[in-house]
Amino acid sequence: MSSSLQLNTSYKQILALALPISASLFVPQINFITNLIFLGGLGEQVLAIAGITGVYYLIFSVIGHGLNSGLQALISRRAGENNPKAIGFLFQQGILIALTISAIAIFFTGLIAPLIFKAVISDPERLEMTVNFLSVRIWGLPFLLLYQLRNALLVGINQSKFLVIGTAVETFLNIFFDYGLIYGKYGLPELGYMGAAYASIIAEFGGLAVVIGLLRLPSVKKQVSISLTFIPDWKLIWQILQVSFPLILQFLISVVAWEYFYLSIEQYGSRELAISSLMRTVFGFFGCFTWAFASATTAMVSNVMGQGKMEEVIPVTKKIVRLSMLFSLVMFSLLNIFPKSFFALFGQGDLFVADAMPVIRVVSSALIIMSFSCIWVNAVVGTGNTRITLIGELIAIVLYCLYVYVALNKMHVSITIGWMSEWVYWLSLLAISWYYMTFGKWRLKTI
Repeated sequence: MSSSLQLNTSYKQILALALPISASLFVPQINFITNLIFLGGLGEQVLAIAGITGVYYLIFSVIGHGLNSGLQALISRRAGENNPKAIGFLFQQGILIALTISAIAIFFTGLIAPLIFKAVISDPERLEMTVNFLSVRIWGLPFLLLYQLRNALLVGINQSKFLVIGTAVETFLNIFFDYGLIYGKYGLPELGYMGAAYASIIAEFGGLAVVIGLLRLPSVKKQVSISLTFIPDWKLIWQILQVSFPLILQFLISVVAWEYFYLSIEQYGSRELAISSLMRTVFGFFGCFTWAFASATTAMVSNVMGQGKMEEVIPVTKKIVRLSMLFSLVMFSLLNIFPKSFFALFGQGDLFVADAMPVIRVVSSALIIMSFSCIWVNAVVGTGNTRITLIGELIAIVLYCLYVYVALNKMHVSITIGWMSEWVYWLSLLAISWYYMTFGKWRLKTI
């Protein structure tokens, strides 16, 4: 059992770990894209609302992703040390933290978020639709966060192949109920744009049910024991938060800055906001392979460090960079050769496509930069020194927000130029994380 928890650094091992992760990462992206496809038939106003609400929900989703990433680094380190008992304890405490985050998010969305949106959204109808949608959508968060923790566990113990099962179930449920509840099909009530909120909650609940079943599989139970009696272990909770909190703060700052970008675009009008909503989809969907390789980087770097093989960290990181770049080049080519086919999915007219075409050129090129940057950032996460990633995030976000402020709020340039802010962000992160892994003292870090 102990040897099965330790990873090697071959290309075969990297792909075996990363490809199932990419499938699991498609879940929230497929849900979001499905929502946009069906909501696109309701008009540009609804599509614009989907951009604002999608990024808002993503704020809390990435808080869970930060917890998931920190927990994954700890679980992978214990796997490299052949300590399966500690893995079970870590996972239990992670669940308690996730439920606490969900309760805070629901409270915030119900009482405080409407006041914030009222101050920044100029159109009254758009404001009302946004608040109504989020008041329902936020109740899916507990299911999503617990679902995300499954990734940390299964990737950490090298069982990422099981991630595909949950992906298939949640995707099917989301598509079925999206179509049924938005347009009143299959005998379901016609709820319009609100149907997307209910469909997503049902899908996230279904994904969580699959997770519970997976944790009871003999192949998983043989590697790690998980008790369902959740008593707070404050020492373990503190250890998880020490690693995870800088990541949570990092991801939170990142998406809040993205929300600032969208709210800056909102003043341009529904067309520009709708185009930007689709660009967020490009990042989310076509970037899934990069995020999967990034997650695999965290697991592999932490695992080999747990084995004491410090000399293998940089070589395996470079291998993952090559694979990530290769997949991103394929995505780049598809977007630039068949852009009209992509836009056709969302049922928009020729004028919309013409306005969106130059934007997708900028965004697709940012995917290439991201394919390098994410891997080096997650190599730092794998070492456990998440304070470095937080510092890098703060620097990158300051530069990003300055660019957005000057370009969109002062100079009022086109949104094509505005989206070049992604180049600024990803190049900044790449420079900082690469420098630390090349010259920093990460070999001395213990978690």
